[in-house]
Amino acid sequence: MPRRKRRLAFAGSPALAAEVLDGLLAAGFHMLRAYTQPDRPVGRGRRTQPCPVKALAIARDIEVRTPRSLAATEATDALRALDLDALVVVAYGVLLPKAILELPRHGCINVHASLLPRWRGAAPVERALMAGDTRTGVTLMQMDEGLDTGPMLKRIVYPIRPGDTGDLVRDALVGLAIPALIDCLDHLEHLTAQPQPAVGVTYAKKLRPGEARIDWRRDAAALARHVRALNSRMPAFAPLGATRIRVLDAQPIATDAPAHPGEPGEIVRVAPEGIDVACGDATRLRVTALQLPGKKPVAVRAALQGYRNLFAEGRRWEPDADVTRR
Repeated sequence: MPRRKRRLAFAGSPALAAEVLDGLLAAGFHMLRAYTQPDRPVGRGRRTQPCPVKALAIARDIEVRTPRSLAATEATDALRALDLDALVVVAYGVLLPKAILELPRHGCINVHASLLPRWRGAAPVERALMAGDTRTGVTLMQMDEGLDTGPMLKRIVYPIRPGDTGDLVRDALVGLAIPALIDCLDHLEHLTAQPQPAVGVTYAKKLRPGEARIDWRRDAAALARHVRALNSRMPAFAPLGATRIRVLDAQPIATDAPAHPGEPGEIVRVAPEGIDVACGDATRLRVTALQLPGKKPVAVRAALQGYRNLFAEGRRWEPDADVTRR
């Protein structure tokens, strides 16, 4: 069936979902409707703004609906009236009840940013990086009533590279997802889904604000992964005196068992290439990019030009006193 003849709708909300929708539109697919989450206040001014999928849909003259729930009878009836071949779902954030899942002829096709069954749930990219996984990927699946438990249509592997951040991985996965999804939609009548393996199931819990705070008692390698995973979505931070500082990039560095390893959070060396901080297990983390309150993100070299005294050797980023209660 020609792409323009496919009867499709799209459900998604964030920028990642908007990129996928844009890719499908560029490939010639026509969306009868887009479902997104309702407008919400964002930023310091708390001004109400549409989510990225809604903004794109409006710009492309696609009908948009923003129900808080799809469980109501009228929502089911409205979707049934579209007589869909498939509903494409990417990070929608709203539960799809069984009545909705069963409406499209070829089901609801979900794009999930992990190699299922590993990292089912809300934050698969961040959890993969935090855990030190060496690979992740994209899984296209036919949705069922479970949490990312549906049978798989495609899995595409992405090897995680040293230094990869949450943003870099998300961008790479979108690049993998779009052509795979196009191929699925081109061959809806011939798709064969495979059940997910019963072993290897893990859950990517939703990120909580408290997780962004750095606990310097952890070893440097784990903290570097933590910083890279959260680099823009919810940047890692730590208080230095009365100043809350975002740590945007960092790497563990090798040390030769120093006589004074420093207390966790203590600044042990300051140089243009980075600020070395003592961590747990006598390891050290080199902070290479940061952001001061009300300022733009900068490399350490630039930060030291105006704030050298703030980062004096011997000062201590306080360990997270609340870590045991997270």
